[in-house]
This record gives sequence, C-alpha cells and structure tokens, in this order.
Amino acid sequence: MIRLEKICWKTPAFALDDISFEVPAESYAVLMGKTGSGKTSLIEIICGLRKPDAGRTWVGELNVTDAPPNLRGIGYVPQDGALFGTMTVEKQIGFGLQIRKVSPEVIDKTVKDLAEEMAITHLLPRKPAGLSGGEKQRVALARALSVRPKVLVMDEPLSSLDEDTQTSLMELLKRTQREHRITVLHVTHSSREADRLADVRLKISDGRVITL
Repeated sequence: MIRLEKICWKTPAFALDDISFEVPAESYAVLMGKTGSGKTSLIEIICGLRKPDAGRTWVGELNVTDAPPNLRGIGYVPQDGALFGTMTVEKQIGFGLQIRKVSPEVIDKTVKDLAEEMAITHLLPRKPAGLSGGEKQRVALARALSVRPKVLVMDEPLSSLDEDTQTSLMELLKRTQREHRITVLHVTHSSREADRLADVRLKISDGRVITL
C-alpha cells in the first residue's frame, strides 16, 4: 500500500499542492499527466529522493516520510532505466543486494532467478551498451525487484519503446506484479498503458492528484 497525506512541495515555478491519495496493497496504479505536470517530482518524493515541504508518505503501515530511500521498501525504475554503464547485467541486478552486504550465495541465486524470470539470462555477461530498449527495461526491472520491495515505482518505463515491445513488456509487468504480490505505481502519459494495466487510475493536473 502507498498512502500520501497532504503532500506539498513548491519551487518558484511549480507546486504540488495538498496531494492525498492511496494505492491499495497488491494493486497496479497508473498515474497519468501531461509533460511538466509534476509526475516525476511526486514519485521522487515517494521514493525519498526529494523532501516535501509538508505532508506524510506511508508504505504499508510504515511512515517513511523521513526515511532514507534504501529503508522505504520501494523498488524504483527511473525513466529509461538509468543503468550503470560500466557494470555487466549480472552486476546491475545484484547491486542493491551487494550494498546491503547480502551473502554472495544469495546474490547469485537471486540474480539467476530474476534473470530467468525476465528472460535475460543470456544477457548477464553484457554491459548496457548495445542492449535494446526493451532489454534495458527488463534489466532495470530485475534490479528493482532484487531487494524484494513491497512497492514498485516506475517512471514512464515504456515511453521510449516501439509498440510491439511495449505490448510484451506490459504483459510482463502485469504478470510480475501478480506473481510478486507487490503494489505498483506506474507513471505515464499513455492512456493505452492505463487501459492495459491499471487497477487504479490517478491523474495529476495543476499540482493536484485525482482518482479517475
């Protein structure tokens, strides 16, 4: 579950004003809005990458408003994946576990299991250069899932992909959400993605979020 209570964040040119909404546990929410509407700023607040001026953020029953990103129980897929250019796919997927000092045996098993689930086992020795957009997004998704998050937040994960790749990844995303039983917040400007994926539809406009 994700719950925001009266979140406010302002800059001289832009404001998120008194935003409150809830995404029920194990549901797939899609947050829509135009470019520049504040979608990315809002999810960065949820993930702990920005601090709100006011309000509270909850993940499950835990108030994470002041918690650092790594203690929020959130897996984050930034726009275009944001893979590390010098790391192999294998190292990318295991990165979150490595910095948490998880044993090499657990890291190895987790990486192999997720690579198989994402159909990218053959990519494990490779680096991001040369991977297709769809392959990069599968790697980014595996990396986010490696730490077994309660919540998965994705910033326009399909925006740079062709329609056929979008379709196959939408099927993967929905299946992954069900099998891992996680709460998803998927940010997009695409009504097609919302139609295919959303249990909950949200829209951000003029600094506020409404449930559709």
